Amino acid sequence: MASDTPLTLLGGLTPAEFLRDYWQRQPLLIRGAFPDFENPLDPDELAGLACEEGVEARLVEEDGPDGPWQVSHGPFDEAVFGELPERNWTLLVQAVDHYVPEVAALLDHFDFLPRWRLDDIMISYAPPGGSVGPHVDQYDVFLLQGSGRRHWQLGGKVADDAPILSGIDLRILERFEVEPGDDWVLEPGDMLYLPPGWAHHGVSQTDDCMTYSVGFRAPSADEAITSYADYLGEQLPSSLRYGDAGMAPPADPAELDDAALERMRRIILATLDDPAQLAQWFGRVMTQPKYVDQLVPSEAPTDVDELVTLLQEGEELTRSPGSRFAWRALSESRATLFADGDGIECSRLLARAMASNTPLDAELLEFDGAAELLATLLDAGSLIWYEEEE
Repeated sequence: MASDTPLTLLGGLTPAEFLRDYWQRQPLLIRGAFPDFENPLDPDELAGLACEEGVEARLVEEDGPDGPWQVSHGPFDEAVFGELPERNWTLLVQAVDHYVPEVAALLDHFDFLPRWRLDDIMISYAPPGGSVGPHVDQYDVFLLQGSGRRHWQLGGKVADDAPILSGIDLRILERFEVEPGDDWVLEPGDMLYLPPGWAHHGVSQTDDCMTYSVGFRAPSADEAITSYADYLGEQLPSSLRYGDAGMAPPADPAELDDAALERMRRIILATLDDPAQLAQWFGRVMTQPKYVDQLVPSEAPTDVDELVTLLQEGEELTRSPGSRFAWRALSESRATLFADGDGIECSRLLARAMASNTPLDAELLEFDGAAELLATLLDAGSLIWYEEEE
């Protein structure tokens, strides 16, 4: 996508303008971001998903039978929805794009951002008054109104240590003050972009209010440091240890002196400061599937010759719902293809094709090593035959 092409999705801004002025900087209200938006699924279908095993779903009742802001976790029995009041509750279903192809197709509209940054699409349903309270998310999110009307209020950037209500399973802010002018009602097709750390509060105004939350993943510093250290630790030889050859006699045998700390520091920094290793770790961590058990490995190894025959006969493979792909150049001709937390070296052209929306058909066989790579990804569950997705 050209960075200088104005997009209706961005209210007439070009991708370059949006990334420069708004992304991770300030909110943006976009009226008619999706003109004539047609809701890909109805409330009953969303409730049905919330009843399925393995689907992450929550029910938030502002005035629950067990207390205020009661949170229940799925899977739910269908009877639960018939017992709910007419107001003041919200159903949240995570990663709906993994289960509904029409919802997953919405992600294609956000290709002005790195694909590996996308997390998932959560959908919320609420009758009038439904809300999850004023809160803060630590990630970027586009809030697309799918049906009904929702009243949004923003409270500005909030400090990390802002007090929250205690004793409930939600991080609701104790204090929420609406910023002047940041108060809107969104209609179907309208969208609100929020950067991380921005306080917001959305309340359903009508029946069948559905909001699509397109979220983006961003590992926290503590998650990243722990994960990178674990990745490096699995590869370092046990012989790489603290050493102090040639040291001077200690003034006090019980003291940890500056020289000892400097020796340890050099080992740690030399190990961590490796751009190639960092790239390999980052590609793996940013393509880890949201739900690891959603990928189903093959029961038996794929026969490469049979795979080639099927592709040549017109069969196609497709990326499994929830699978994540990215690539990183190693040289002008070679690259690492990252797929669902793993890294595979292959030709650069093949890696780019696999990590894009390119059809996975017989044309891929023109790349060296494509058949073997496809078989590996099929065995891992990152790919499936097209008809299996139907």
